[in-house]
Amino acid sequence: MLLHVLPALVVGAGLGFFGGLFGIGGGIIAVPLFVIGYGMAQPMAQGTALVLMVPNLLVGWWRYNQRHPVPARQALTIGVISMAATWGVAHFANALNPAVLKVVFSVFLLGVALRMLARRKGAAESKPKIAPRYLPLVGVVGGSCMGLLGVGGGLVATPLITGFFGQKQTVAQSLSLALVAPSSVVALAVYAGAGQVDWKIGLPMAASGLLTVSAGVSLAHRLPEKQMRTAFAAMLLLTALWLLVSPLVMARLK
Repeated sequence: MLLHVLPALVVGAGLGFFGGLFGIGGGIIAVPLFVIGYGMAQPMAQGTALVLMVPNLLVGWWRYNQRHPVPARQALTIGVISMAATWGVAHFANALNPAVLKVVFSVFLLGVALRMLARRKGAAESKPKIAPRYLPLVGVVGGSCMGLLGVGGGLVATPLITGFFGQKQTVAQSLSLALVAPSSVVALAVYAGAGQVDWKIGLPMAASGLLTVSAGVSLAHRLPEKQMRTAFAAMLLLTALWLLVSPLVMARLK
């Protein structure tokens, strides 16, 4: 038991830091770790990752909101839309082909990452392409992603907010957390209700992650905007590549 808990504490601390830095929950890293390192089935891995993600996202949301306050009405609208999308999609996700969805999601992230890396203009020069009143609709995309995969809501929402609504990276991450944090609670409730959560592994990770989220948020606001966008794009690129090659890796390990 101790050999399982100690690595969980270390990994949880690392995921908490990077989750705070990029405004995500860390599940995109935790899920393959649980599958490969702990031998969990995919649904159990996604449910257990949500135990770590929920507190990380809530604390990250609070810390980002201190620096970039989201109007209460806007936050409520985004949160409700994303929760509704998560709840609906999560209940129908089992009827869909997860392999196909995973490839589509990976290709989408790959395209977004390459587009962000190819851009040479700074955030201050980006112009909004969509009126701000449509911003809550991003909650549909982010919430649906959380419902389908249990992860990735922030990975999708943040580049949409920077690219289409012309927001700075850190502001986009604050808005993204307003939709991902409440939808992660809904997703956890669905997975827990289905018995797809290993609390003995998830809770230690969540506890250690809470200690490092704030440090990640602080670093995000000290880094230059261009570096933050490049780092976020690089993370998207690595995530997309991992999602594409992970089936081959896990097939070899069997």
